[in-house]
Amino acid sequence: MLEIDHEKVEHEKEERPSLDVHVSSLSDSGPEYASDGDIWVYPTEEERSGPFALRRIPDKIPWSAYLIGIVEMAERFSYYGSTAVFTNFIQRPLPAGSRTGAGGKYRTSGALGLGTQASQGLTTFNTFWVYVIPLFGAYIADTKLGRYKTICWAVAIAVVGHILLIISAIPTVIDKPHAAVGVFSLAIIIMGIGTGGFKSNVSPLVAEQYKVTAQRVKTLPDGTRVIIDPALTTARIYLYFYLLINVGALGGQIGMTYAEKYVGFWLAYTLPTVFFLLAPIVLFLGRNMYQRSPPNRSILADALHVWGTALHGTWSLNPLKTLRNWRRPDFWEKAKPSKIMSGGGPSGTGERPAWLHFDDVFVDEVKRGFKACQVFVFYPFYWIAYNQINNNLTSQAATMAVHGVPNDVINNLDPFALIIFIPICDYVFYPFLYRIGVRFTPIKRIFTGFMTGTAAMIWSLVVQIYIYRESPCGNQADNCGDKYANLNVWIQTGSYVLIAFSEIFASITGLEYAFTKAPKRMRSLVVSLFLFTSAIAAAIGEALNPLAADPLLVWNYGAAAIISGVAGIAFWICFRHLDKEEDALNLIGAKQAEDTMTGTERLRADLLMRAEASMA
Repeated sequence: MLEIDHEKVEHEKEERPSLDVHVSSLSDSGPEYASDGDIWVYPTEEERSGPFALRRIPDKIPWSAYLIGIVEMAERFSYYGSTAVFTNFIQRPLPAGSRTGAGGKYRTSGALGLGTQASQGLTTFNTFWVYVIPLFGAYIADTKLGRYKTICWAVAIAVVGHILLIISAIPTVIDKPHAAVGVFSLAIIIMGIGTGGFKSNVSPLVAEQYKVTAQRVKTLPDGTRVIIDPALTTARIYLYFYLLINVGALGGQIGMTYAEKYVGFWLAYTLPTVFFLLAPIVLFLGRNMYQRSPPNRSILADALHVWGTALHGTWSLNPLKTLRNWRRPDFWEKAKPSKIMSGGGPSGTGERPAWLHFDDVFVDEVKRGFKACQVFVFYPFYWIAYNQINNNLTSQAATMAVHGVPNDVINNLDPFALIIFIPICDYVFYPFLYRIGVRFTPIKRIFTGFMTGTAAMIWSLVVQIYIYRESPCGNQADNCGDKYANLNVWIQTGSYVLIAFSEIFASITGLEYAFTKAPKRMRSLVVSLFLFTSAIAAAIGEALNPLAADPLLVWNYGAAAIISGVAGIAFWICFRHLDKEEDALNLIGAKQAEDTMTGTERLRADLLMRAEASMA
């Protein structure tokens, strides 16, 4: 039996290089972190890549990540439950004899009666707003309050917005459309501040619950040696995080569309508010379990200094030469402290500047973060296609035979499909690809997401063509009163299922890419930049708003399909080379810590962590 000299270990703890694996993560999972005779074993280059590479598998998800997922589920129930009825609330007039907006079994619910374009405009503004605010929420979290406290404040602000939403829909206010639309507009502004502050921080917080960053080899019970890959673990965390999002969205959307149809909009806004109160309760109860990253007031300044130093000497009157300089492989090298201190930096003095608070690894992380942000450039064109489910496809459903089903309940096919297909992708599809030697890297997944989003828009375009053919009012199907095209509304299923697959491949992977490629102290900011692409898409959507009405809806879906398809092809052409860099990018930081350790030091580190875990 191996005995440990704790005094010697404590001395070696001070002397040895830092290993980026946290004891808390180790002790949470116990033996699951042990491999090859309970000794921490790092994979060799041959085991990572090449003909004899070991199969990679994800690790288990910490329980604290599931708690944060429940908080997100409650928030998404409230958000999607409320926004699911926005289209009918804004677009349709009050049904005759109703003071709550309820349409009953055979009529479509409504309230303000502002029409299709006003509905599209307000819902698009709401989308724009909730994806602009994350930039501010990320700044506050990264530099002032930290993610956990920022989320708590965001939840409090969102509650105020939900209360105003209820007020806009009570019978005494809904009778006065001008007053109702004023209160409603104020509600979505305040609720958007809370939602945006929440969204930019909850995604990084959930992934940070898994603190292991180094790959390791593990021997399974059947004797197979595999690599436990933190990147795959992060991908798994986001898959199930997104699943919980859609559990909340599905419950909220289905429940509130029926509440709107049979009781009224006031109930459709009240129930999400009540359910939302679960979020602060879970946040409070789990406050001592969450892994938290403290704010860092200098992080943005450090990142800007890195960027500014890298840009030094690259400018030219010739734009093509400037672009070539920016794309040079050594563009970031001169920003590294090792270069600056050796006299190789812009100052050429070798003296340490007062602003130099970072190391070479941070420069590599900033470089990786910039690559991630470049990848996000094409996302607005994907969201243009995705955003059709927020308004236009709901309006399209109202022009077909719904057979007593609320027209705005059909879009729940999207979260329903996600709940079914996310576990299938995790346990069947992705492992199958790895077993046959196909590495379905983030870049490949994102490209596939663009293409399936394009296919969804083509499906919607074909359905719209048939609506115009079958509608008693021809290409004025949306202005046909109680008459509708003799088509079953469930033919929209293809659009929603294809959109769901596109989310799995593009949206979930985008969150994963933002987290894994961001500098550790700037994860909220990079995630918020990814979310900001939705705001850009919403702004472009406002420009395309004239197409969101009869008789131009065929052009609307056609334009969305073309934009998403062309953007997807351009994305693949521009970034397919990043597939080859995937491992190198993921190992920045973790790889440096690993490379500095000898075999003996690794053994000592492993024994130290296990000793600390047992004492904890």
